[in-house]
Amino acid sequence: MDLHILEHRLKVTSLSKAGLERYTHGLIKLVFLRDRTRCKFFCLTEMPNDYTLVLDEEGFKELPRTDFLQVVEATWLALNVVSNGHSSTGSQTVGVTKIAKSVIAPLAQHKVSVLMLSTYQTDFILVRESDLPAVIHTLSEEFSIYREVNGESVAVTSTDVSNGFLKSKNGFSPTLHPVLSPKNLFCVMSLDPDTLPTIATTLMDVMFYSTSVKWESADQDLDHIHFFSFSLIDGYISIVVDTQTQKRFPSNLLLTSASAELWRMVRIGGQPLGFDECGIVAQISEPLADADISAYYISTFNFDHALVNNNGNLHLIILITSNNIIIILAFDVALFTSSRRLKALHTVYRKVNL
Repeated sequence: MDLHILEHRLKVTSLSKAGLERYTHGLIKLVFLRDRTRCKFFCLTEMPNDYTLVLDEEGFKELPRTDFLQVVEATWLALNVVSNGHSSTGSQTVGVTKIAKSVIAPLAQHKVSVLMLSTYQTDFILVRESDLPAVIHTLSEEFSIYREVNGESVAVTSTDVSNGFLKSKNGFSPTLHPVLSPKNLFCVMSLDPDTLPTIATTLMDVMFYSTSVKWESADQDLDHIHFFSFSLIDGYISIVVDTQTQKRFPSNLLLTSASAELWRMVRIGGQPLGFDECGIVAQISEPLADADISAYYISTFNFDHALVNNNGNLHLIILITSNNIIIILAFDVALFTSSRRLKALHTVYRKVNL
């Protein structure tokens, strides 16, 4: 497999909903008027209190600088795993699960903090530009690495970037973070960009006018969580919505997988996670990979979100070892008694029925 370092130089931001009216013009331009902007990488993810915007430098120019917009100082690069010239989709599992062992875990062991952005089409691993030497050094044995330069893929070797790089010997020390698994289910869909004008009114309504007493009340009792993600990356659209919101879109225009899976969310973090801690994605994705369970993963400015396939036989167990290290294990109930993974587990901390 190949690992591609994409050309996009990205900014990660949080937009308070209190200041939304100052940004609607720029956001509408980025979503609906592709011919009027040079932005090639745009993702908007809505949570109850804010929007996370991940966008390239051209898109960032469309956002006014106000106190309502928080911006991570670092510039981020997007990595993409490619197999046989196409984004890796050949395995039975989809999403972050298929790259957990080969990409996410090694980067965590070498103390590289990552953000994840799963889409309908592929998965993007976001790393700080300053961490790129460590990334290449860590993954060069597993992957052929290429960097996009002016639209061309140029081979990169660890010797090209090894100066000053010290390999970590201690790995990462996972931190216990609270998790929340709301009851509402989610869909991961796509859309032909040419049909975007057809759903423009509905999409704007979902993006900008979702706040309601009903949602706020639901968020308080944690039964449901409002979450919506729209990405337009290199001409491909990906949409993540809950099943209630999905009904507002014309079904004949939305593209889903053949089995039309539904996904249960696990939100990671009780307080904002920040951007320096490494291993958060790894401690969620590795156990899912061990159990061959598909999962999408979307990092936002404050929290992380895993979307786990809603198979009725699946359960998620969150456990704490004697060293207070969190382990998350997903398993099929039918295999519970024979699973070798249970031998290494200690105290059951919480069980969430998926």
